[in-house]
Amino acid sequence: MSEINALDALPPLRDIIARDGLSARKALGQHFLLDLNLTRRIARAGGPLAGSHVVEVGPGPGGLTRALLLEGAEHLTAIERDARALPALHEIAAAVPGRLTIVAGDALEVDFSTIAASKPLRIVANLPYNVATPLLVGWLSAEPWPPYWASLTLMFQREVADRIVAKPGSKAYGRLTVLAQSRATAKLLFPVPARAFTPMPKVESAVVRLEPKPNTERVPVGALEEVTAAAFGQRRKMLRSSLKKIWPDPVPMLEAARIAPTLRAEELSVEAFMDLARRYREER
Repeated sequence: MSEINALDALPPLRDIIARDGLSARKALGQHFLLDLNLTRRIARAGGPLAGSHVVEVGPGPGGLTRALLLEGAEHLTAIERDARALPALHEIAAAVPGRLTIVAGDALEVDFSTIAASKPLRIVANLPYNVATPLLVGWLSAEPWPPYWASLTLMFQREVADRIVAKPGSKAYGRLTVLAQSRATAKLLFPVPARAFTPMPKVESAVVRLEPKPNTERVPVGALEEVTAAAFGQRRKMLRSSLKKIWPDPVPMLEAARIAPTLRAEELSVEAFMDLARRYREER
């Protein structure tokens, strides 16, 4: 039997969930994707998968896992914290010998750089809601740069997705925007309605793709985090006031950077924040 036929012969996802008692747990941020057309679409968005080492976080019963293998992932590492999901994942692994590695553990504690080995990773995941942002920040803060990943194709709550791709002047524009867009190109690919999940969440979701920017004129993440924390921590205040948390008198520095001290954080471009972070680092 071919691997495609072996995957197609696996029990339906709803049967797997019932068999293994895989009711979604709120504490784990779980919402399962059972729509095969949608999982295949997400897998294709994560490509090209042929010849790639793909990593999935929070596979649950394995809907996206199956799709990634069907779409040609040469090798897939699935990281799952919920022990109830492991039997289903081992069934998938048996259908595709040598192509699926299962890591039982918390993705927040995994060193993804060690998984990468000789080729950059393509990370594709329907991320558990409660760890989505910390995981993204960790991947964006990787050192050295360019990182161990070639692309991130990730499902987020729509609110988080909007923050990642926001433009200056919008309500969604903030610290996560600046970090993401300073390190990567970010694109919102498509929305995903709540009804696509089991159980149905109260919010819409969206798939975002990020690709690392080259290592040119990059700013240290630590300095950028401190500057954006100060600026957006008091986002209704002008920069001449909000930045006093890290600069006793920020006005001369702002003027030297050709930034009006009367601007507010959400009015400043990502490039301007990067410039401020470089200046901050140099003055420390």
